[in-house]
Amino acid sequence: MNPRDIIIEPAEKATASVIWLHGLGASSQDFEPVIPYLPKSLLKHARFIFPQAPNREITINMGMVMPAWYDIIAMDLTFNQDEEGVRDSERLLQTYIAEQIKQGIAVERIVIAGFSQGGAIALHTGLRYPQKLAGIMALSTYIPLAHTLEEERQASNNTTSIFYGHGQFDGVITIKQAESSYNQLKNLNYKVEWHTYNMEHSLCMEEITDIGQWLLQRLP
Repeated sequence: MNPRDIIIEPAEKATASVIWLHGLGASSQDFEPVIPYLPKSLLKHARFIFPQAPNREITINMGMVMPAWYDIIAMDLTFNQDEEGVRDSERLLQTYIAEQIKQGIAVERIVIAGFSQGGAIALHTGLRYPQKLAGIMALSTYIPLAHTLEEERQASNNTTSIFYGHGQFDGVITIKQAESSYNQLKNLNYKVEWHTYNMEHSLCMEEITDIGQWLLQRLP
C-alpha cells in the first residue's frame, strides 16, 4: 500500500470494490474526477481504490524517474519488455485484491481496472488470478507479455467479463496494437466488450457512460 493511494467509500455499506490503476507518469488522483459521473446506484455500495504506482526509471524517457507500474524500454511495446516490473506489479495488485477480501468484499465482487500501463497490469493480473473476479476493465491499453498468456491463464477467469475501450486516434498505444490484443483475447474465447471512441489517449464522456453501465451490470 502507498500513502498516496486514494480510497472513495460508498454512500452505504461497501459490498463491492473497483481497484483502478493509473497510467505512466500519472497519479492516484487521475481518475477520481470520474466518480461523480458514474451511476448513483453504483456509488451506494461500490468502494473505489486508486493505487499510486511506485517511482521507477523509465528507459524510453532517458532514465527519468516517474510513477510507473513497469519500465518502458522501446516504442515497440512488444519488444524487450520489462517482465520483472510487470510481474512485480502483478504481485502488488494481488495485495490490493487481498486487502479488499480481508475487509469483507467477496472476490467475485471485485473489478480490477486500469488506464494505459495500469490497464496492462489489470489485464495481465486478472487473466492469471486464481479466483473468479467480477470483471476486468482495460482502457487505452494492450496485453503485456502476450506470449505467456495462453500458458499462464487461469481457468477461474475464462468467462470473466472484460470491458476494453480504446481511442481510434490514440498515438501512444495505437488502435492497431489494441486490436491485436483484443483479437488475442477473442481467439482465447474471453468475453470481451470491445468499444472504440473518437478520441486520442484519454477518456471521453461516452466511454465514462459505457463504463458506468458495465460496472453496474458487473456489480449490481
